[in-house]
Amino acid sequence: MRVSLFAGLRPFTRAAALRNAVAGVTLASMNIPQVLGYTRIAGTPPITGLYTVLLPLVGFATFGASAHLVVAADSATAAIFSGTLSGMATPASAHYMALASMVALLTAALLLIARIFKLGFLADFLSRTVLVGFLAGVGVQVAIAMAGDMLGLVANAHSSLIQALQLARMLPRSSLPSALLSLLVATAILSGKRFLPRLPIPLVTVLGAIAASAGFHFRAHGIAVIGSVPGGLPGFALPDVTWRETLALLPVAASCFVMIIAQSAATARAFAARHGEAVDADADILGLAAANAAAALSGTFVVNGSPTQTAMAARSGCTSQFAQLVFAGVVLVVLLFLTGPLRYLPRCVLGAIVFTVAVGMIDLQALHEIRRESPGEFLLAIVTAATVIAVGVEQAILLAMALSLFRHVRHSYRPYTAILTEGKAGHWLPAPVASSIASGIATEPGLVVYHFGADLFYANYSRFTTDLLALTDHARTPVRWIVVEAGAITNIDFTAAHAIRDVIHQLAARHVVVAFGRVAPSLRADMDRHGMTAAVGAARIFATLHESLAAARLALAAGAAPGGPDIVA
Repeated sequence: MRVSLFAGLRPFTRAAALRNAVAGVTLASMNIPQVLGYTRIAGTPPITGLYTVLLPLVGFATFGASAHLVVAADSATAAIFSGTLSGMATPASAHYMALASMVALLTAALLLIARIFKLGFLADFLSRTVLVGFLAGVGVQVAIAMAGDMLGLVANAHSSLIQALQLARMLPRSSLPSALLSLLVATAILSGKRFLPRLPIPLVTVLGAIAASAGFHFRAHGIAVIGSVPGGLPGFALPDVTWRETLALLPVAASCFVMIIAQSAATARAFAARHGEAVDADADILGLAAANAAAALSGTFVVNGSPTQTAMAARSGCTSQFAQLVFAGVVLVVLLFLTGPLRYLPRCVLGAIVFTVAVGMIDLQALHEIRRESPGEFLLAIVTAATVIAVGVEQAILLAMALSLFRHVRHSYRPYTAILTEGKAGHWLPAPVASSIASGIATEPGLVVYHFGADLFYANYSRFTTDLLALTDHARTPVRWIVVEAGAITNIDFTAAHAIRDVIHQLAARHVVVAFGRVAPSLRADMDRHGMTAAVGAARIFATLHESLAAARLALAAGAAPGGPDIVA
């Protein structure tokens, strides 16, 4: 396994380093309040949010390849593990943190396995459609969870729907000062994102809230604060978790793994394309494994390639992982010298910050585009979002993968098929097979050119064979040649090959020749291996459609099939 260190820093120049150093400080000012807020989703102490942007950043910068990806705490992965862990231990307790760190360690191990065996393709099993739906569902789930903090209420239910009902019943007991402060902070952040995106509005609101809380004694007026935040460097140790608990955490880690692979890969590709750069997915997976191992050993939780924080980094001017190393340096200074004032930070302010992040996860524009272009896929996105809200995050990930696969299999199971006819300008025009059968249309007298729009496998071969027989049976004039336009067929499995061989023999008994045009090398290899070449006849398998048509027309004109028996009835 080839390992290239600090690929995300190259090419390294003094001028670029200076620009990225400034951008890293700006990024830290924008992201530190956000990672503190993510601990509310994760159910961990606030200090652990800072730990996610210390050693994990260094780990990815060392082993990863993307110059732009920011690997840190992320709301999606935090939501994935917090639901399960809260049923195994009290949130923010030492045992809970050990479980959270073990999830990170298991996730790192899965990522390392993925790198060794090049399993990055697993990201492709989460389509963009269901990913948009999944993130929208997580956004709603997180928004409901944070609404309690913003109103000064506590809802203990694990289900988001039950949480929402509990909060609705408790509304008369809301803390008016907390609600007003939350509204002020959320409005300021959302307005700043729209009108002043380059300014660190979250940092300004956090500093202002800390100063106001200390000066006006918010705690005495019923506004809860996060309390004492221990400073200093994180401790280093393996998570103290039993084997039974470790096994119970494997499904959670697997869900985090899938989300990390899908979300990080999509984010890295998007920003690399924007800058005209190549993507080294294998190196990025190794970097993500190193980042999560660093998170586990330093007592924090799973980290992910965050699209929101990567976008923030881009707006700040970051073009290299050197900016992330500077970000980590700023966090180190905060941990060593500046954690004291954090004890005055109101919980409702953190809740409002995360609430704005949750709102940003609901991509209404993308949902609108999906609905306009593909109503069926829009339904899949909505079902995925509803599953997150009503059932849970892990179940929604499994459903998202299953729905993505189901949609693909459905298209392969019922592929587009057509009869090709030549238009006046010499262009080939497709006609649906069903209407062609009903009207008895052929490509030319005695000739049918048949297009099958997918690979042939055990689930869809019957459509292929049924079409060939029906086209022969219902043609107005006797069919003597069927040319299969095989440009969309790249392989044939064992079951399909044997069934098609049988149909070829049936058609031969009716004096109908089957030929294949536009046969790719991979398809020809499958045909050779499964005995289809012998059944069809090597002389009737062509690399181009033009050659197959020329052979068919010549044979029809002469009344014989090249390389085969006479086909004149």
